[in-house]
Amino acid sequence: MALLVKNLLFTVIVPGTVAIYAPLFLVRGLQAGEGISRIVGAGMLVVGISTYLWGVWDFATFGRGTPAPIDAPKKLVVHGLYRYTRNPMYVGVLTTILGWAMLYRAVVLLPYALVLGLCFQAFIVGYEEPHLRRVFGAEYDDYRARVGRWVGF
Repeated sequence: MALLVKNLLFTVIVPGTVAIYAPLFLVRGLQAGEGISRIVGAGMLVVGISTYLWGVWDFATFGRGTPAPIDAPKKLVVHGLYRYTRNPMYVGVLTTILGWAMLYRAVVLLPYALVLGLCFQAFIVGYEEPHLRRVFGAEYDDYRARVGRWVGF
């Protein structure tokens, strides 16, 4: 139960702010698009949020941890979407932001997503990957050799 609460709290505060509250603040006053932009945008939102939640589920159930660096998984998570990308939660957050951009036809969200993606990349390369290498050693090196950092690379 405590693990569930910690995951929910982190999700509401960090990704919630970055992928929901901030983008909605940036598009305030805009009307949602019609037709294809509404359909594609809504689909991207569903895919993005589902991707993030699936990653959290795998962190909690298999890794016995949270996305918060102070309470990271105890086991290396290589199941589910982690078979295709080492960072599905980041991919989910970025997909969610791009979903808002499409839904609201909000060009302002594109530089926001780009800067956020660059920040994710810097954090992953500067902290997460060296940390995972120290904690999981050869197991992480093998995983890293098999699965790309982002989708497809």
